[in-house]
Amino acid sequence: MRVGYGYDVHRLQEGRRLVLGGVEIPHMQGLLGHSDADVLLHAICDALLGAAALGDIGQHFPDSDSQYKDINSLLLLKEVAGILQRAGWRVINVDSTVVAQEPRLAPHIKQMRQNIARVLAIESEQVSVKATTTEGLGFAGRQQGISAHAVVLIEQA
Repeated sequence: MRVGYGYDVHRLQEGRRLVLGGVEIPHMQGLLGHSDADVLLHAICDALLGAAALGDIGQHFPDSDSQYKDINSLLLLKEVAGILQRAGWRVINVDSTVVAQEPRLAPHIKQMRQNIARVLAIESEQVSVKATTTEGLGFAGRQQGISAHAVVLIEQA
């Protein structure tokens, strides 16, 4: 068994969609990035790749490659799942936290968990998505960006 940790952060910007865990969330601002900037899925991708010692999201999906421009990050997660499977690994569980002052994410967490579980071919009970604020502190508290942390456990298939 191996444990992996992932972290991602993106700046909030007007005129962008806010997508977290593959769910489009109504908000005045969205996350700026080369892809759809889904920090939650990016953190999970990095955690999975790191656990298997297979690099990171930037190595597999560089932001200099136009094929990933505005790509749905669920597709990136699906590709990462395939990379792990081909390397002989399977996912046991995912535990993640999104750090955002706004918007409230609780109404969307069930769908996020279902999206992640579906793509990873695991049960939604094996996926935890939590949300927290920074009590107004730092870039997240000032609503300049959103970050996500993820921890995964994988084992040889």
